[in-house]
Amino acid sequence: MKLAGLTMYDLDPVRWATDAWWAGLARACREEGLDGVPDELWRGGPREDLWRSPDLLLSQTCGYPLLKHFMDHLTLLATPIYGAPGCHGANYCSLIVVAAASGAETLEDLRGGICAINDWDSQSGMNVLRHTLAPLARNGRFFGEVKVAGKHQHSIAMIVRGEADVAAIDCVTHGLMSRHDPDSVASTRVLAQTQAAPALPYVTGKHTSRADHARLRAALNRALEDAELAEARDVLMIKGFADPTLNDYKIMLEMEVGAAKAGYPRLQ
Repeated sequence: MKLAGLTMYDLDPVRWATDAWWAGLARACREEGLDGVPDELWRGGPREDLWRSPDLLLSQTCGYPLLKHFMDHLTLLATPIYGAPGCHGANYCSLIVVAAASGAETLEDLRGGICAINDWDSQSGMNVLRHTLAPLARNGRFFGEVKVAGKHQHSIAMIVRGEADVAAIDCVTHGLMSRHDPDSVASTRVLAQTQAAPALPYVTGKHTSRADHARLRAALNRALEDAELAEARDVLMIKGFADPTLNDYKIMLEMEVGAAKAGYPRLQ
């Protein structure tokens, strides 16, 4: 049996919808002739283990670590089109979030504060924020401290508790939280919006044959047309799938290089 995992937007309030989406997508995969399709999603540990697994059938990843660390393990399959605020076609952005009571009115007002990030390898939580703040950095610094929260939800919770002043939150995650867990973001506000980039892609293992790759892509289209999955798609804000290339994702590396050239190679 192969493995499938959709961990990137697997928030507790929408987990049932993620499971329902996978049940329908798995059915579509079988209808397209794929073998070894698992009945349940993998939730067994660090997602990096899943992305490196030789048994991977389908997953979703962030474009930034895909380009930097997983090109030998993963192949781009398709990119979801989300209906969250901040999404435009297959592109998404990050929302720079502060406490509702924060006195910050501009990015400059955040200087010397505490920043929460979900992970150092995150496009939405780190790379695009570094790119956004690079013109404001002085001697390679902008914040007083950077804390790693582990997840976007945890970054927001740190802001709510007063343990951080700001975080860059994936607009899809923020949209899901705002819609399905509004209390979690009620005492925060959006200060600014970052530059856009291609959204988090669906991927398959590097070993997947060209024929199975085509079957997987067809299964995504089939699942989009499945009326039984309409509620799950609506909850997850999935509107469609697009087919950007890896070259489209390289804007993320350009952000990294641009920040370094501006004297801000590390978010700090």
